[in-house]
Parts: sequence; C-alpha cells; structure tokens
Amino acid sequence: MTAFGIPYVETQLRVARADFAVNFRAPWFEPDREALIVPPGTKATEYTGVDETATVSSGGRVRGLRAGAIANRQIAIYDKRAEVIQSNKLGWLTIWNAARMSSGHPAIDLSDRNTSQVWRFEMRLGSKQLRNKFELRNWDDIRNSIGDAFTNATRRIRYCEPTLDSNRARWPPHSLWRLFKAIIANDLMVNCCGVLPSDVIQANRAAKMRELDAQLCGLFVTRAAISDVQADDFEEFMDQHVAALMRLSDEHATDLNERLTKAKARYHLK
Repeated sequence: MTAFGIPYVETQLRVARADFAVNFRAPWFEPDREALIVPPGTKATEYTGVDETATVSSGGRVRGLRAGAIANRQIAIYDKRAEVIQSNKLGWLTIWNAARMSSGHPAIDLSDRNTSQVWRFEMRLGSKQLRNKFELRNWDDIRNSIGDAFTNATRRIRYCEPTLDSNRARWPPHSLWRLFKAIIANDLMVNCCGVLPSDVIQANRAAKMRELDAQLCGLFVTRAAISDVQADDFEEFMDQHVAALMRLSDEHATDLNERLTKAKARYHLK
C-alpha cells in the first residue's frame, strides 16, 4: 500500500476469511457424508451448493465433501492428489516430498494412487465467525485468538466413525479427525487466549442486568416509602405502578423503538 502511495491505518484493515488445512496421505480413506456431524440447520444433501454439503464423486468413488457456508463456517474434505494432478499444481508435490524426506520417508509418486493418495481436511471461517462471533477484525486479533475460533469450529463440526448406535451424536471421532484437531491445537496454541468474546459479552450483559435490577428495586422501595406504602402492601403497589409506568411510556414524545435502539447503542451489548 505504501508503494502505491495509498495511506491507511490499522482500523481500516479487515480480515474476512481464515482457513486451516491439513493434508493426510491416506490411500485407505474415502469420505462418507453420513459420518459428517454438523450443527442443526446445516443442510446435508448431495446437491452442490454454496451453503450445502456437496458430495463430489468420480465413478463409484467419492472425491470430496463440503458442509456449511463460506461466509460462516465450512468444512471441506477432498481429494488433494486429484486437484494437484488436474490443476498441475506440482509445487505441492515438492512440499510433500520435502516433508517426507526430512522425516526419513520415501518421496511420493503420483502415478501410483495406492501410495500417493492425499486427502485434505480444511476448516474455513468466514466473516460471520471471525467478526460477529469472535470479534476478530485485524491482524492483532487474529494473532491473539484465531486458535480459539478454529478449536471452537472443530467442536461444532465432527467427522466420525459410524457405529451401530442410532444416535449419531454418540459416534466416536474418526482417527483422521482426531489428528486434525490435535494439529490445530498444537499449531495454533500460541494464538489462543482461552476465553471467547461471546462469553465475555454474555458475562457483561448479565452483570449489567443485575445492576439495573438492583437499581430498579431500590427505586421502587424509595417510591413506595414516599407514598407511605407499608411492607405488606408493597407487592400490590409494584403491580399497580407497573401499569402507571406503561402509560407514562406510551405518552412519551419519542417512539419506544427509537429509545430502545439508543439504549442498546449506549451499552454496546450484543
């Protein structure tokens, strides 16, 4: 931006999407849509759509799964080897072989699918997750808490090992999914703060409501005392006075919706 002569400040930066992917050499694996456990409301069909689960197959072999919306939270499990070959992205072969050779394993030969099959598990977080739920707006936010966001995502979506149990929620996580979660937890450990912004917002909201309730109670007691209300009559006084307050609100010069909007903006409680 400096080279183009375009000035900017940190507050103008906006992170709109973050992805975390792990490539597994697993010739024995084939995605199963039934094994993908997603939150209620997430569609799971074989129709290829942006916000739905997509089953991509070649002949009788499933090539990939996708669940969720890219603007929110999305998991993609697909045949990375096929993509590398079809798109001629041989740079990935160089990366994979460098990693394998450094750990004492032989290089991958893409001509042999039985030994070179690579599946990618990729979690994608869009703006609804980053900005709306986790309050991640700039690079400092990402460095501080992106690990919390991805860890939360792997709890909301799971790829499981199907069993005879009719309750899919009790299915155990697949071995590759356990490894996927472990890699996220390890690689993003320094990018976790352990507290979700939504938890902080909820705690602040509850504290403010308790504070206002205490103030309201004190005001009612004071109002009753001025009106010479006795303790035995206090409950009846409150019931009657609520009706009077409603009439006072109806007679207010400013519309109630406008007053509520201003009050929400003043406290910034989501």
